[in-house]
Order: sequence, then C-alpha cells, then structure tokens
Amino acid sequence: MRNFWMKRSLQVALVMTIFAGVGAVRAADPDPKVMAFKLPAQIKWVENENGGAQYVLFGDPSKPGMYGVLTKWHAGHMSRPHFHPNDRFIYVIQGTWWVGWGPKYDPNSTVAMPAGSFVTHYGKQIHYDGAKGEDTILEIVGEGPATNTPAEQK
Repeated sequence: MRNFWMKRSLQVALVMTIFAGVGAVRAADPDPKVMAFKLPAQIKWVENENGGAQYVLFGDPSKPGMYGVLTKWHAGHMSRPHFHPNDRFIYVIQGTWWVGWGPKYDPNSTVAMPAGSFVTHYGKQIHYDGAKGEDTILEIVGEGPATNTPAEQK
C-alpha cells in the first residue's frame, strides 16, 4: 500500500511541475520581418455614411493598386444600384449578404449569400447589395481605385 501512495505522490508532483512550467512559457512576439497580424480587438472599424463600416487590411482602395478591406454592412442597410471600375472579389465571412443586379433598385429581388459564399463583381456591371436582418462582414479584394458610380434608373 505504501508503494501505491508513493507512486501516486510522484505522479501528482510530476503533473504539478508540468503545469507550473507551462504557465511560465510565454509565446514570443513574431518577427516583424516575417509576419504582421491583428487580433479581433485590434481591428478599428471606420463607420461610413452608407450604413456600414470598413477596415483596410492592405493597400489603399482610393489609389491604383491591389487592396483588401473588411466591410461590415449593418442590418437593414442596402446600397443603391452602382458599379465599380474594376473586378472585386468578395468572401462572406459572417451573416448573410444580399445581392441584386441591374439599374432598377428592388431589394425584394436580391439573392442571399450566406457566410462562406464567394462572389465576383465584374467591373462596370451594375449591382446593389447589403444586409437585411443581421450585420454582415465581407472581405473584399480588388484593384483600385475602388470608386462607386451611381447607376440607378428611377
């Protein structure tokens, strides 16, 4: 019986030593020459007048060159028919994004793109989009400048 308790005491001591050591280990900061990152709490959304918010991941959407942005559509906001000069590649990260096309604005005819969907908006093609019942987050990658040209027919 004495051997049992001695073994048990050693096992407990070993486990406690391992956990104490794990608590002392701290992940090193990544080498900035190798990578950069933002944790969710570090993403500072910039609200815009279109019923949403944006965070620039890389590049500058207002200038020529490749860019990537996170776009958040707040529930109940839709864009009006418009087009962009260049193709845009969109991945739905969260929520349901609603897409429509053509110069006549008809939010009831939009098609649901649930999280995980991938959409390509071709340059100079008229479309409108947004969120209906929930906030929706998109990742958009394209070639700038990412201007919007209104194209609604009333």
